[in-house]
Amino acid sequence: MDQSVRTLTPEIEVEATAAGSGARKKLLIALAGVVALAGAGYAAFDITVAAKHAATDNAYVDAETAEVTALTSGPVADVRVVDTQAVKKGDILVVLDDADRRLELEQAKAALGQALRKMQSIQANSGSLSGQIAARQADLIRAKAELQRAQVEYDRRHPLAGTGAISGEEMTTVKTNLEAAQAAFEQAQANLRAAQGAHEANDALIQGAPLDQNPEVAAARARVDQAEVALSRTVVRAPVDGIVTKRTVQVGQMVQPGALLMTVVPVQAAYVTANFKEVQLKKVRVGQKAELTSDLYGKDVVYHGRVVGFSGGTGAATAIVPAQNATGNWIKVVQRLPVRIALDPRELAAHPLKVGLSMDADINLAD
Repeated sequence: MDQSVRTLTPEIEVEATAAGSGARKKLLIALAGVVALAGAGYAAFDITVAAKHAATDNAYVDAETAEVTALTSGPVADVRVVDTQAVKKGDILVVLDDADRRLELEQAKAALGQALRKMQSIQANSGSLSGQIAARQADLIRAKAELQRAQVEYDRRHPLAGTGAISGEEMTTVKTNLEAAQAAFEQAQANLRAAQGAHEANDALIQGAPLDQNPEVAAARARVDQAEVALSRTVVRAPVDGIVTKRTVQVGQMVQPGALLMTVVPVQAAYVTANFKEVQLKKVRVGQKAELTSDLYGKDVVYHGRVVGFSGGTGAATAIVPAQNATGNWIKVVQRLPVRIALDPRELAAHPLKVGLSMDADINLAD
């Protein structure tokens, strides 16, 4: 009995070994089949799906924020908004004390009035100077006639001076009268030229343009307009619709032109900046459609966008301290390029987003 068991045991061991080897062979074949099937499936997925999509989770909400700055100086009289408050374009945000600006406006208006009165006076003088010219012309005519008469008297008596027909005293008087008439005539000419010069100088101030367009009046009026603009800027209004953030201004604060008061974020015009790897961008084009989801709402809310542009450089290249690859310890790293994706305004209104929120972006390359 024991001998038979001992003689059969090797055969059983051989059969068991063969059976185990066959099972392992089948298992390896099955495993190889699974691997081949998985590879074929991945290849099919890559060809039919992945090759037609470029996706990234390195994306975030962005917007063209509006920085609200002071455009004139003055103490802050009132601040009408707080952080997180929604505002409409034109809403009053900050009011500055306008006392100084009002005084400047009144001074400019007074200077304009003086310029207008000065020009009006010059216009009135033009008529007076025209009358003076006419009077000087009449004086010149009289002086010329007196000179001609004195010349005739002198010419009549001068030939008789040596004959004793007239006395020396009479001849002296005639000569003196001629010289006086000549001097009076020259003075009349000078007076006429002076009157004409004064008239021309007066006309040069008002000639060629109506009173309101006179250069001096126009300059004074421009100063009034400038003062009115400065006064209007004491009321700071929202430049766009959006949400107030980073408000730094306080009542009583003295602000100067250019001082940052707050930022208004137009969340209704938000877009997505998606940072794709450079190896993903070969087939990405402007105008291609994209689907996006946010961490805020999850996968249930899908936004439909469109590629509108590419950044001019990678984040590393445009950083404040760019990478220096000229050293000997350089290691190549796959770079990412920001891609701007516009969102559907209706979807954005239904599910608002805030700047900086994380997004997942999937661009359809088949478009």
